[in-house]
Amino acid sequence: MSDLPPCPQCASEHTYPDREFLVCPECGHEWSPGDAASAESAGEGEIRDANGTVLADGDSVVLIKDLKVKGSSTTLKVGTKIKKIRLVGGDHEVDCKTDAGSFMLKACFLKKV
Repeated sequence: MSDLPPCPQCASEHTYPDREFLVCPECGHEWSPGDAASAESAGEGEIRDANGTVLADGDSVVLIKDLKVKGSSTTLKVGTKIKKIRLVGGDHEVDCKTDAGSFMLKACFLKKV
């Protein structure tokens, strides 16, 4: 397996080196390997949205992409505003309620309002 660190933006394991930078093919984020170590120690526990803005409990966010709900025919549409999010640990960092129900979402598909 690869000994490269995961993407600090979307946590993808599929990073690759490009000259002096590391690149994530999934979100397009580029960073220096030295920056990743300092960012992890400085921002440990911070959850960031698609633009890199730090999220907090109670924030309002907007979906930046249509999301199909697994096991259902429901689709969360781009531009849907979600109020009063709750941050949790794990792969899906944001717990929220919408008109369609309660969901756990990844922060990389959200933008802070």
